[in-house]
Amino acid sequence: MDRQYYRARLEKKILLSEPAQCFHLEFSIPELESFDFQPGQFVSFVATDERGKHQMRAYSLASAPRGASFDVCVNRVAGGFFSNLLCDLKPGQEVEFHGPHGMFVLRAPLTDSILIATGTGIAPVRGFVEWLFPEEGESRSEGREIWLVYGTRHASEVYYEDHFERVAAKHANFHYVKTLSRPDESWTGHRGYVQDHVARIVHERRAKHGAVTAPKGADFDIRAYICGLNEMVAANRERLKEMGWDRKQIVFERYD
Repeated sequence: MDRQYYRARLEKKILLSEPAQCFHLEFSIPELESFDFQPGQFVSFVATDERGKHQMRAYSLASAPRGASFDVCVNRVAGGFFSNLLCDLKPGQEVEFHGPHGMFVLRAPLTDSILIATGTGIAPVRGFVEWLFPEEGESRSEGREIWLVYGTRHASEVYYEDHFERVAAKHANFHYVKTLSRPDESWTGHRGYVQDHVARIVHERRAKHGAVTAPKGADFDIRAYICGLNEMVAANRERLKEMGWDRKQIVFERYD
């Protein structure tokens, strides 16, 4: 089957972190009336480099579906063709892409969920949160308890902080936990690695509700969704399995 290619036009560009050179980019798709995807999926941008070589790079969608548009979150990488191309785009410029693709999506039926991310792995998780807790309209969370555990090294790399704090202030069933692995002395929030905070949440929930797994053949009552570098993903998967979780409860996507 031939892939369908579209043109994405940059509408808005926001610098999320000067030290990390991380940008939030909002695109429209002029040729479409709507762009349907599931939160957590990705698109693949395509372009020709200075040597005439065809390049393609996948980026997670950092938004829930809304008309003919989507957002991505991009870090500039030294020598990275696509990261530099996207970070240097100006509003009005266009780039070609195809998609959506990917299976890192919320599973049905919706359960209590721990969303775990580091760095730009927050992009698809932002899509989950936007869909579950839209700024306008009713919550789609069905009253489930949703935890977001987001880890990074420095305070300057905590992306979308204001958005997640607004959601947590508005919805009692959304819990936002941000933690730094290399905080300075001024940091008063959580410290350490995400897997330690995930373990704490699981233990506290178990003490309150009992086991986190369901009988064989039944639906699980909680899942984890993990996105980030392989080392972090592996550490969280291993920690959850040690606590008795089934591998099917753990949905993950690695980007290295």
